[in-house]
Amino acid sequence: MSASEEQHDQQPRADSPTVDEERPPGAGEVAEHEIVKMEDVITIDPETTEVDLNHGRIGKIENLEPLTKLERLYLRWNLIKKIENLDHLTSLLELELYDNQITDLENLDNLVNLEMLDVSFNRLHQIKNLSALTNLRKLFLCANRISLIENLDHFSSLTMLELGDNKIRKIENLDNLSSLTHLYLGKNKITKIENLDKLVKLECLSLQCNRLTKIENLDQLVNLTELYLSENGIEMIVNLDQNKQLETLDLAKNRVKRIENIEHLEMLEEFWMNDNGVSEWTCVDKLASNKKLATVYLERNPVASDVNYRRKLKLAVPWLQKIDATLCR
Repeated sequence: MSASEEQHDQQPRADSPTVDEERPPGAGEVAEHEIVKMEDVITIDPETTEVDLNHGRIGKIENLEPLTKLERLYLRWNLIKKIENLDHLTSLLELELYDNQITDLENLDNLVNLEMLDVSFNRLHQIKNLSALTNLRKLFLCANRISLIENLDHFSSLTMLELGDNKIRKIENLDNLSSLTHLYLGKNKITKIENLDKLVKLECLSLQCNRLTKIENLDQLVNLTELYLSENGIEMIVNLDQNKQLETLDLAKNRVKRIENIEHLEMLEEFWMNDNGVSEWTCVDKLASNKKLATVYLERNPVASDVNYRRKLKLAVPWLQKIDATLCR
């Protein structure tokens, strides 16, 4: 696992509606005299391949010209307003600009070997000026002010796209992302699941905390193993017939009243259904068809008010290992 992946694993997913991202001390507006120059915090070694300047109060990207062998540049939690002065870093593979004050994607054309770009938690309004980055594998743009999915047609090698916590209303313009395996669109304003048919390699789809009312248009996503649809307005579990590889299904905090149409999900291990309207034990008993089921969340459903709730659930699905975050005895 790369350093970047380790950092992202440690960082809570921004598209999860249960996570409140804590901005570090000093993020936001800072007095001019407190802004640090890059030359004051970096020792120039022309042979170095990695520079980590996270949380340094740096105000401008500059003085990196000698670092022609640099492969990884980490500038999280700084005060940078503009992407600039990177033209000579043609060996760069990973660039992290998470949590700065950047308003535009620009001046990246020479970084043709870049594989990972993170400009999350900034002030971007538009996806643009990325057409030269044809080797990009992972693009993180969560927690910005982006309203349209656009200008991504050239990313045939992209495997991960993170656009959670923006202002997106429609899923569109993704047809050319034929290698995509992970798509995060949580915490937006999306009203319909659509335009995903070409993403046949997709394994993980996150649409938490949107404005969905129906599960639909997932028929072509036969490789999907994780589907996150919590905090929407979904009323019925339907249209999952072709998603037989699902291992995790998250429908928490919706308006579902019956557990149904999941008996065929033989690979299902995690079923999150807390905060819904399930009131009948007869539909809960249907979970006995899911022989690999290890974890079930049903708390804050009417059935969970039964004094024998845990015992009944364990009797229905004896192989359960965890009920509502508590290990089974």
